[in-house]
Amino acid sequence: MVDKTIIKELIARSLVAAVFTSTLLPPKTELPSDLFGAIADLKRELNAVILAHYYQDADIQDIADYLGDSLGLSQEAAKTDADVIVFAGVHFMAETAKILNPNKLVLLPDLDAGCSLADSCPPDAFAAFKAKHPDHLVISYINCTADIKAMSDIICTSANAVKLVNQIPADRPIIFAPDRNLGKYVMAQTGRDMVLWQGSCMVHETFSEKKMVQLQIQHPQAETIAHPECEPAVLRHASYIGSTTALLNYIQQSSSQRFIVATEAGIIHQMAKVAPHKQFIPAPPLNNCACNECPHMRLNTLEKLYLCMKHRTPEITLPEATQQAALKPIQRMLEMSAR
Repeated sequence: MVDKTIIKELIARSLVAAVFTSTLLPPKTELPSDLFGAIADLKRELNAVILAHYYQDADIQDIADYLGDSLGLSQEAAKTDADVIVFAGVHFMAETAKILNPNKLVLLPDLDAGCSLADSCPPDAFAAFKAKHPDHLVISYINCTADIKAMSDIICTSANAVKLVNQIPADRPIIFAPDRNLGKYVMAQTGRDMVLWQGSCMVHETFSEKKMVQLQIQHPQAETIAHPECEPAVLRHASYIGSTTALLNYIQQSSSQRFIVATEAGIIHQMAKVAPHKQFIPAPPLNNCACNECPHMRLNTLEKLYLCMKHRTPEITLPEATQQAALKPIQRMLEMSAR
């Protein structure tokens, strides 16, 4: 088992790198006055599709051709006929699109848009961890690097993890990586015992149970909804737990008019668009900070989106062996999800 202090140090380093080594605009770059129009022109010129995660800034969400969670984005990337995929998300998401489309140009507005959860699972350490459990099936959450995917048997998302684990024979032992909180949630929902890698998301780890309860007292009519990457202490106060897409669907169907939302705050933009008459309250972090916003996701901006399309860079590339090894567990996920 990897020392948790090492994982915390890796997460801290990834955050520092994200904040201080972000790709900056070239000093003499002239940006068009109408970025939305210029990006639309480039889309036509490149035959490009813009895929964006719900946690992106509002402007990027509004210009995306497809907006979704990790499962939806993977499915969309697998079926697109565009020549160029512009991925407004974080690095592992763009890697997934490249794995599914090895011959297409895949662009990421800022290469430093990483993921604390992915960084908490170093490939060498995970290989050693896996070697200690040679008879175990490896199910990895999609929030991991291509190298971890290549060592996995099945990839899952928060939307389909329970469904996929339920399809595994009961006598087959499972390693679940890299998110321990999602793993605990899946164990509770399926009744399966699994060996968990001890990784976590820095955003979903920051929610305060104490402040959550205080917020519920202040808003007794509000319904609390949460993403399964949150810690169990937070999840036990939620009336509904689901992926970002599931949360978005739920707030439209629920009769509640007010919600406390325990996930990355970017989703609230879409919630307000689809249910403008309802109120959405971001769950509070441990400290008085914007820690419920992912700093890695926020590295992508509309300006960087335009520039990456204009200059066809930064491009996502992967070694062919890694791409081919990582493709198999992703394809298995897509097949099992369709059952």
